[in-house]
Amino acid sequence: MKAIVNTHYGSPDVLQLKEVEKPAPSDHEVLVKVLAASAAAGDWHLLRAQPFLMRFTSGLLKPKHQILGAAFAGRVEAVGRNVTQFQPGDEVFGDSSACGFGAFAEYVSVPEKAVALKPTRVTFEEAATVPVSAVTALQGLRDQGHIRPGQKVLINGASGGVGTFAVQIAKAFGAEHLSTVGWFFPRLRCKKCGDLIE
Repeated sequence: MKAIVNTHYGSPDVLQLKEVEKPAPSDHEVLVKVLAASAAAGDWHLLRAQPFLMRFTSGLLKPKHQILGAAFAGRVEAVGRNVTQFQPGDEVFGDSSACGFGAFAEYVSVPEKAVALKPTRVTFEEAATVPVSAVTALQGLRDQGHIRPGQKVLINGASGGVGTFAVQIAKAFGAEHLSTVGWFFPRLRCKKCGDLIE
């Protein structure tokens, strides 16, 4: 299978398209044919190994996981013998960050608990943005920020991956939100979402 591989840390120039061995699912894993994957800030940090302290978990001198990509969506190709929730052909989306990354490839094998069924009205591309960006926004607003209706929320970076979801989640919770963005085109998009500080 083809995969985007980085054998050492650096800029995007170190990324290479290579032929690598297709993973086989273990007893509790699902093999997914990746149809969409999203790039997030975490991928950028892992690629460059910055901040430096992350090298203690991601590999001191070279990357421990050479295929980046956490958030993905695709179709189940095969399941391990102990998998009960999914079967081949199921459309799923998931997060591989807790099990070695690998979504920037044609196939990824992940534990059953790392995927969920993709809603039928959501495209693969849309679903691939949810596991990292949307979950981060939800955890920040609901779990850490304890958002409440009528509460004022400042969303700094409302045009980014997490920010675009944060604006929508804040609205869904009934909060009043103020957004900040830095570039011209994201400003135009964010003006449709709510108040904007320029």
